[in-house]
Amino acid sequence: MEPAARADALLVEFILMAATDEPLYPIAVLIDELKNEDIQLRLNSIRKLSTIARALGEERTKKELIPFLSENNDDDDEVLLAMAEELGVFIPYVGGVGYAHVLLPPLETLCTVEETCVRDKAVESLCRIGAQMKESDLVGWFAPLVKRLATGEWFTSRVSSCGLFHIAYPSAPDQLKAELRSIYGQLCQDDTPMVRRAAASNLGKFAAAVEPSHLKTDILSMFEDLTQDDQDSVRLLAVEGCAALGKLLESQDCIAHILPVIVNFSQELSSDSSQHVRSALASVIMGMAPILGKDATIEQLLPIFLSLLKDEFPDVRLNIISKLDQVNQVIGIDLLSQSLLPAIVELAEDRHWRVRLAIIEYIPLLASQLGVGFFDDKLGSLCMQWLEDKVFSIREAAANNLKRLAEEFGPEWAMQHIIPQVLEKINNPHYLYRMTILQAISLLAPVMGADITCQKLLPVVISLSKDRVPNIKFNVAKVLQSLLPIVGQSGVEATIRPCLVELSEDPDVDVRYFAGQALQACDQVMVRQILTLVGLLPPFRPSWGPH
Repeated sequence: MEPAARADALLVEFILMAATDEPLYPIAVLIDELKNEDIQLRLNSIRKLSTIARALGEERTKKELIPFLSENNDDDDEVLLAMAEELGVFIPYVGGVGYAHVLLPPLETLCTVEETCVRDKAVESLCRIGAQMKESDLVGWFAPLVKRLATGEWFTSRVSSCGLFHIAYPSAPDQLKAELRSIYGQLCQDDTPMVRRAAASNLGKFAAAVEPSHLKTDILSMFEDLTQDDQDSVRLLAVEGCAALGKLLESQDCIAHILPVIVNFSQELSSDSSQHVRSALASVIMGMAPILGKDATIEQLLPIFLSLLKDEFPDVRLNIISKLDQVNQVIGIDLLSQSLLPAIVELAEDRHWRVRLAIIEYIPLLASQLGVGFFDDKLGSLCMQWLEDKVFSIREAAANNLKRLAEEFGPEWAMQHIIPQVLEKINNPHYLYRMTILQAISLLAPVMGADITCQKLLPVVISLSKDRVPNIKFNVAKVLQSLLPIVGQSGVEATIRPCLVELSEDPDVDVRYFAGQALQACDQVMVRQILTLVGLLPPFRPSWGPH
């Protein structure tokens, strides 16, 4: 029966039933919409498939609705995507796990369409269904589907098949397992680069399902083929799967079987013409360190690691630095620090501001990993340098960076290594840099506590209330407001309020506005303290810092 005729038959029957049973009428409408020319109506109906299935019942859903969907020739990607998603949760509507195989045909069809997102969703739904199927059904229904897709004429079906092998393989008998391994090996050498990319991307999942004996032979052979592919996108995906393969083996087996492969192609990839491949290699090298252990990492990976630290592309170096803790845990900081600092300095001064921003965000992590001694000697001056960067986002990140460092190393360290250098910059002739210092002070004050804030930070903020630039003065008012919970009532009345009163009479309207806002906050603090003293409010414990 043609799809349209099948839908018409369902519709006629439901209209007749709806004549005597009013709740069924909306179902008849949904069935009619399945073949409507209006895309939005078809999409609406597809998204209500579960409602239609419940109304039809399990038997008719299996025999009529699913075949209709299998034969459906809809060419709208959004409708097909919705169908692929709905079918993934359809097992309860066809009678349970024992009948899950009836859902495979429409999803198999969807695995062959041109649109990538539809195929990906169909594969995802097939994996979800396959994970629930009985072993006998996986062998009888799921594995043949995988084989059909893997040997399909169109590359789209072969691409989709790569994401299904790890579901079909574990339940297969030995002969079928050998066949599946052979087919996957052929996909790794397919003429179409998109198929080889899919094979490389899913190799880790398939390897996790394969027995260790075949992992060391068949899977590694596929892996070697992919790492020597002439397409950099295929090599890239092969590189990214390196650590996943290594994690499947014991350390000694990894050193014996995986490491030689990594080292061999690393020598080529570290000078690969594609920076994306080198960037992926950098990430993988760092991830392999905990798997291989100290000796193998120092002997085999450290030279590659140091070479990539000098790469001309910043993303490659950032991938090394962002995962530094994985190597540091294995080989210690002494070996790292010798080559690490030049790379950090170079990135810190990179002409691309996004690169500088990325390295700033890694500084607190590096500080915690490398320790206060290394930080004081090597990185402290860089953190101050960023406060005067020409890009606002860098200056803002630098101020937040100082706060995180103060939290990491403590107020005493910050008082010695951060506060004096920050306060020295308050007289910078450029007002934007002075505003950055104000921001840094507001961020550091909650970490430093009341004493240091009152003695060191507050006087500097007060002094800037005399600045000639209105933007500085109204930011002073905002910072003073943020300091109210820190300095206490005596500091507010003795220092902050007089300053704000003076600013509230400034010629500039914005300065007056923010000063007025801050004065209102002063009054609220005073009222709260009075109410607290007489027992009408609990003690105020601020849980917020300046923003």
